Formats: sequence, structure tokens, C-alpha cells
Amino acid sequence: MAVELILLEDVKDLGQLGDKHGAVAALKELASAHPDNSAAWFNLGYMLDDMGRHTEAEPAFRRALEAEPKMDRAWYGLALVLIKERRFDEAIEALKINTELQPMSPFGWYQLARLHVQRQANEEAIRIIDHLHGFEPRVAAQLERETGLQASR
Repeated sequence: MAVELILLEDVKDLGQLGDKHGAVAALKELASAHPDNSAAWFNLGYMLDDMGRHTEAEPAFRRALEAEPKMDRAWYGLALVLIKERRFDEAIEALKINTELQPMSPFGWYQLARLHVQRQANEEAIRIIDHLHGFEPRVAAQLERETGLQASR
């Protein structure tokens, strides 16, 4: 029970106060004590990624997904780590799952379109821009400006 209080109270305070190392230590303690706690693993992955410790963040995100396979935020966090590690095929797969779980969130779609452009799959990127025009026209316009691609509408 005391470990759970660390997550709810202390970790948020530690992270907000800039003690990321303390927050990581507390999250590791919580995750070890409660290995099925997806929130602990997700937050650990998030903190590690924020600290630039991507190779450590990946297994934390994966543990969150083992505990809760439909945690869209963990799929997104994993994808961002994989992008930083230049593992683009795996990142695309993670983003596809993220966008299936959270179809109205522009974040996964945005990253997915950027990856397709990077992989020179412009038709896929244009399809995503078209899709985004339907519910997030500002994000679609941002992608058009950044990529030089235009929606086919």
C-alpha cells in the first residue's frame, strides 16, 4: 500500500519538482512490487524517455502493454522511443495500434504520417492527411506545411 502512495503522491511531486531520478527510483520500486501495474510501467517509460534513456524506456512501455494491451498511451510512447532508436518499421506498427485504439487523437496520426514521408511512402501520408482533415484540420494543415504534401481533396 505504501508503494501505491508513492505513485499517487510522491512521484508526481518528484517529477514536477525536477527530481526525475527520484521519480524513476520510486516508479521502479512500485513496478517491482506490483508488476501488473500498467500505470507504473507507463510512467516509468515516460520518465526514462524524458531523461533520454530510450533503451531503458522501451522495456518499461512493453511491460505496460503486457499488463494492459489496449493502453493507447503506451503504444504511442513506445512508438516515440522506437522512432528515436530509428526502428521505423516497429514504430509504424506501434502507431497503427495506437491509432486503432485512439482513432480521434491526432498525435498518433501525425507521427505516422511523418514516418511515411520519411520512408518515402507519400501516398500513405496523403491518406492520413486526408483523414485528419475530417476531424483535425489544423493538424492536417500543419502536416501539409511540414511535408510539402497536399491532401487529395
